[in-house]
Parts: sequence; structure tokens; C-alpha cells
Amino acid sequence: MRLLLYYLTLLGSSYVISTYGPHQRAQMTGDILLGGLFPLHFGIASKDQDLAARPESTQCVRFNFRGFRWLQAMIFAIEEINNSSTLLPNITLGYRIFDTCNTVSKALEATLSFVAQNKIDSLNLDEFCNCTDHIPSTIAVVGAAGSAVSTAVANLLGLFYIPQISYASSSRLLSNKNQYKSFMRTIPTDEYQATAMADIIEYFQWNWVIAVASDDEYGRPGIEKFEKEMEERDICIHLNELISQYFEDHEIKALVDRIENSTAKVIVVFASGPDVEPLIKEMVRRNITDRIWLASEAWAISSLVAKPEYLDVMAGTIGFALKAGRIPGFREFLQHVQPKKDSHNEFVREFWEETFNCYLEDSPRFQESENGSTSFRPLCSGEEDIASVETPYLDYKHLRISYNVYVAVYSIAQALQDILTCTPGRGLFANNSCADIKKMEAWQVLKQLRHLNYTNSMGEKMRFDENSDMEANYTIINWHRSTEDGSVVFEEVGYYNMHAKRGAKLFIDRTKILWNGYSTEVPFSNCSEDCEPGTRKGIIDSMPTCCFECTECSDGEYSNHKDASVCAKCPNNSWSNGNHTFCFLKEVEFLSWTEPFGIALAICAVLGVVLTAFVIGVFVRFRNTPIVKATNRELSYVLLFSLICCFSSSLIFIGEPQDWTCRLRQPAFGVSFVLCISCILVKTNRVLLVFEAKIPTSLHRKWWGLNLQFLLVFLCTFVQVMICVVWLYNAPPSSYQNHDIDEIIFITCNEGSVMALGFLIGYTCILAAICFFFAFKSRKLPENFTEAKFITFSMLIFFIVWISFIPAYFSTYGKFVSAVEVIAILASSFGMRSHCFMAQCSLLYKHPPIIPLLYFVMTL
Repeated sequence: MRLLLYYLTLLGSSYVISTYGPHQRAQMTGDILLGGLFPLHFGIASKDQDLAARPESTQCVRFNFRGFRWLQAMIFAIEEINNSSTLLPNITLGYRIFDTCNTVSKALEATLSFVAQNKIDSLNLDEFCNCTDHIPSTIAVVGAAGSAVSTAVANLLGLFYIPQISYASSSRLLSNKNQYKSFMRTIPTDEYQATAMADIIEYFQWNWVIAVASDDEYGRPGIEKFEKEMEERDICIHLNELISQYFEDHEIKALVDRIENSTAKVIVVFASGPDVEPLIKEMVRRNITDRIWLASEAWAISSLVAKPEYLDVMAGTIGFALKAGRIPGFREFLQHVQPKKDSHNEFVREFWEETFNCYLEDSPRFQESENGSTSFRPLCSGEEDIASVETPYLDYKHLRISYNVYVAVYSIAQALQDILTCTPGRGLFANNSCADIKKMEAWQVLKQLRHLNYTNSMGEKMRFDENSDMEANYTIINWHRSTEDGSVVFEEVGYYNMHAKRGAKLFIDRTKILWNGYSTEVPFSNCSEDCEPGTRKGIIDSMPTCCFECTECSDGEYSNHKDASVCAKCPNNSWSNGNHTFCFLKEVEFLSWTEPFGIALAICAVLGVVLTAFVIGVFVRFRNTPIVKATNRELSYVLLFSLICCFSSSLIFIGEPQDWTCRLRQPAFGVSFVLCISCILVKTNRVLLVFEAKIPTSLHRKWWGLNLQFLLVFLCTFVQVMICVVWLYNAPPSSYQNHDIDEIIFITCNEGSVMALGFLIGYTCILAAICFFFAFKSRKLPENFTEAKFITFSMLIFFIVWISFIPAYFSTYGKFVSAVEVIAILASSFGMRSHCFMAQCSLLYKHPPIIPLLYFVMTL
């Protein structure tokens, strides 16, 4: 292993000294050396290495103007620090900056030069090779840009605890300090960006989206987190695709075919500009303009895709951008770049040639063009006016990544300042010691960076959290077309504050958003149309939960908003309207005093009471006549009183049921009828015994004396009273709201015990049956005494009424239950009142005029 590292060191040394990468770098010597990794090209030329000869270094292609501006930000920050009298006085910072070409292989070639000296020092390999005089030590590295590149670089730098501060790598995997020990960054992690994207989709009420991600350490973790956020919000991803700038044409076309055939209109892309560019080009070629793009910060403002010729497809894109910062003096620094002045920066020459589409006189490319190997370009002097051309390099209005580079350099400088000004006994190292700035090692700078806490010149507090990430927020932008020249304008339409409370993190000004470049109406991107109020989402078999059919709410349920997942049940006292959009109060019904049916029953009951009371009055008025005396006067009074009670008990069934009326009405009805039938039973049995005895003896007279008759009536009634007492004690009736009928609440009485009610009516019927039996036996009495016959008819009426009552009672509902029982009470009461006094009326028919009137009243 030791020998392997030695050869790796020699490999790195040889590359640094002679044949490193694209033979270009920006470097300047200093007391302390900083490394830099920037994507000055978008990729490398595809070349098949068949290994028939020694492999050549791959060529980087497509110059990245924004990447060059980021590099310039690092150089500007270092020069500003070197010119400062307060920050690192008498110490000069140097730098060595390489081009990663946006690929891992080129980045690792450069990183080998950073770690070469550290390897020799840590492994004591001086006996094999003393390279100290040739390779200066790199104390910290700024970069790289892409997460995939930074991951590879972090693995190598972490072996020797060389601090690495990235300005654009946002993959959440890089927050793992167990694996990436020395990695830090000034850009927020994708952990928050994925959540922010999900919040935006939820904000616009989309539930059917397409997800596209780079096939690298940036895209895969980002889209994985995004998927989890979607699941928590019940939002569906129709397509989930990976993409790369190195995809073949047929792979891109197949991907676009799937996107074009998808019904999802929102495309969420976690990718870098170079990776997403082939997809955008194919979409533009097919002129697919009905899609909304949601861009991650890696390509939201990328000059590769933010082009006027793409706006027909890309206008309306919602993107995440880092919060812009301000770098005083940076604009002038960018404008003063020139090949002749910036000899320490070899990338300036290529930048100049690409900007003015020319070749400098001593450029190797110029020689190639003369030999005909490349396309011809005119010569340029190197003194052209850079401000006269349009280039992304001079886009200094919104400094985002450039500002992150600036912050990264100043963070390293501030850590070095803390080491320089450290007081012995208050340091961060063993025994609270301080590091020596002249003999300082990279791991000591890393330790100091982890405890960094300072305020910059802009008044902003700078510190790294426990994951070595720097706190920052996102700006939400919308792609507009400029009315002046048709270029892309990044309009700020909101922000995402990742440290705010839940629900207050996202802010969007809808009035500033233009969808597809012209519309203010939010596009529709749902698997199914919204369900209108009054309906709910219904599951469709074998389809995701976001795809549904709208099902009408059931009766008694409602939904008052669109896209309801379930219908809410109406409260017990309410019912849904015809459209099932709201609930209205149910109509409350009971046998009321004010409705015609209740009034009719009440009139009948009062009429029965009045007529019976009139008969009592007549009997009292003529109480000493032979006919009244012959009817067993005292028992007749009790009988007439019980009939009044029977008629009166029916009135308790009318009106809104209360607990006390429910507990009173059945016992009142039962006791009244038993009292009435007991009186009739005693009278009938007495008549039968008298007529069956040929010669009445004193025993008969004693046995059937008045006291005994009242005792029998009392005993029969007492049994019914005890039934009612037991009933009221064990299961008292109560008022009850019956909600069984859809739109009506019937207020009825819950009888408490149906068995007790059965005992009450059953006992009454048993007494009536005995009474009927004795009356039937008395059918052969003398013709001029027909009381027994009339009693027989009254009992028959009683049985017919109450036998009919039982099925009617159990087959009706609501207020009709009370009405049926009232009718049964009134019918049986009128039947007994009329027939029980029919005999007396017939005997009194030929007496003074009051008697026919009495006959008429009693026969009503």
C-alpha cells in the first residue's frame, strides 16, 4: 500500500511538472497557496481509446464563460485580500487554478497536484523522492462546481484533511461527514431544494409531474429526496428519468417520446446545464411548447439553455437561484481583463479568442488554422474592447455562484487570520495551543474553518453548520422574454426561506409569473380533472392514487370544495341538499297541536271528556231515580270517571314529546283502561251472579256488597299500577330523536322496554277477555235487561281496536306511532262509553224530556 501511494505521488508530480491536463492553469506564487477547480469547459471531446498506442489526454470543448467569471471571482478576492492592511497583513496568498472540464477525470488530474506534497510529508517518502522544492503545498481548495466532480475530489482531499470549499456542489450526500471529512460549501444542500420544489408543486395544486435527473451524484440523490417529498404530499410522478450530456441521439429521442406522450405538463429537472441541454434541444426541435419546467439551481440560470432561440419552449420556467450577493469593484475587474496584462492566467487567451471569435497571433490554434486542420478565424490584437460585446462573462447584475466563490476565499482567509491572531492558551488544538502560520498544515486550517464565525464587509454573518454547510436561501425566478431584444430575463417572483416556520417558508407573487411566456393562468398538470363540490375522488383500479374518477357524494354526505378525497357526513340534525354541496337543518316533526291531524284528535278527545262529564252530571242530577240506582250508582261514577281519564290520556300523546310526557302517557293510558274494564267486569259478574241465583241469600248480598266491588276494582287496578312502577324504575321511557328518515327528525318516545309495554297492554286485554266471557254468559238474561249484550259489543270493539293496533304500531314510524295509539284509545273509549250505558238509556227512553237527551248523548 505504501509503495502504491508512492507511485501515485510520482504520477501526480509528473503530471504537474510536465503534461498536466489541457496544459493550462492560472497560478501565482505566495506565502500560502490556495487551489482552485473551475469548469472552464462544458465537457470533453468524445474519443474512443483503443489502446493501440499510448493514451492521449482528452481535449476539453465548449468554453464556459460563466465558469471563467467564477475563476475571476477567486482571483479578485485573493488580490483584494493581498491588498488589505487588516486581513492577513504581511502575508501573500497565492493560487493555482485548474480547469475540471466538468468531468471527474480532469478534476482528479488537478487534485493530484494539490495532494502530492501532502502525500510526501505525511508518508515520509523523502527517501524515495524529494519533491519539496518543486511542488508548493496547497493549504485549501476552492471548488469544484458539479456535485459529481466534488464527490470524487472530496474523496481524495479527505485522505489528507485538505479543506475543500465548494461554491456550487449542492448534493445532499456531501453532507455526510463520515465519508467526506474535509468537504465544506457555501451553497445550500439539495435537502432543502427538493423540499422547496415539492412545496411549489403543492402550492400550484399539481399532482401529476415528470421527474428528470442527472445520472450522477447530484441528480440521483436530489430526485430521490424529491420522490420522498412527493409521497408525503400524495403527489404522483408519472415518469422518472435519468439523463446525461453523453447520451446518444436515440436515447434522447426515446426520452422525449415518453415526455411528449405523457399527460403530465410539469417537468422537474435536477440536472446541470450540460446534462439538460440535449433534452432541451430535442424539445425545441419538436416544438413541444405545452410544458412547464421546474429547474434546480444547477441549470436555472445556465447560459447553455437560457437562450432566446429556446424561449418558445422554455418561457415560463420556474427556477431556483441562489440569493444574489454584491461584490464591490468586481465589475471593473471583469472589464479590465486582457491577454497581455493577465499573463499569470493562461485561460484569458482562450477566453479572448472565444469572445471575439478570433485567434491571437501566437496562439497554437492559429497555427492549426493555417494548416487547415480547424476552421479559419481572423487575427485579433488582444486589445479589443470587452465591453462592446455581449457575453455571459459580464453578467454581473445577479452574482450568485461568483459571490459564493468570493465568500469561500474570504472564509479561508478569515480562518488564516484567526490562526495568525490566535492567543496561546485559547487555541483550538491540543492543550488550547495555537497553530504556527509559518509551519501551518492543511488539517489545522480545516479545524479552524469548522469553528469559523465572522461578519463580512457586507454585514452578513458567516459560519458553517454542523454539516459544514453555509446557511443560505433561494430566490425563485421565472423566465421571461425581454421586450427589448428578445433575450431571457430572470424575473424574481418569490423566495424560499429554509429556516422559516413550516407554512411560511415559501412566498410566491403570482402576479409576476408568466406561464409559457404570456399567460397568467396557472397551467393544469393533474392526472384527472378536478372533482367539483358535491363529489369525491373515486379510486380507479390499476392506476396511481392521483388518477381518479369523480363520484357523487351519498345522501347525507357533502363536499363543499374541489378535489375532496372523502365526503363529510352531515351532522345528525342536518341533511345534504340535492347537489350534496352543503347540509341544511332537517325538519323536526311530531304529532303537533297545531297541525290538522293533531287538532282533529284533540277535538275528539275533548268531545269524549265533555260528553262523559255531561253523563256524570245527569247521573248526579237524577241519582235518586230507580233507574240510576239500579245501575249500581257508585260503580257507575267510577266507571264514568275512568272513561274521562281514558279520553284525557290520549291528549298526553299530542305535542312535542318530553321526558316527563313519555313517562306519563303509557301508564296513564294503561291504568285508566284497567280501571274502566275492572268496573265493567265487576258490574257484569255481579249481574250474572244475581240472575243465576234463584233466591238471593244474605251470603250473596254480603259477598257482592259495595265494599267488595271496590276492593276488586282496586286490586285489578293495583296490578297494572305495579307493572307501571316496575317499568318506570327499570327502564323509564324518554324523549328520542329518530334520524332514520333522511330529511326529517321525528321526535318520539323511546318506550324503554317493549316487553313492559306488552305486559301493560296484555294485562288490559286479559281483563277485557274475562269481562267478555262473563258478558257472553249473560246473553240469556231477560229481554228487558240488555246491559250484558252491550258490554259484549263494547269488549268486541275493544279487541278489534287493539288487535289492529299491534301491527299498525310496529309498522308505522315517527309521529304516526303516537297517532295510531291515540286513535286506538279514542276508538275503544268511545266504544265502551256508548255501549256500557246503552241499557240504562233504553229504559229511560219514556221518562221526562231530559231522559231522551241523555240517551242521545250516551249513544254518540
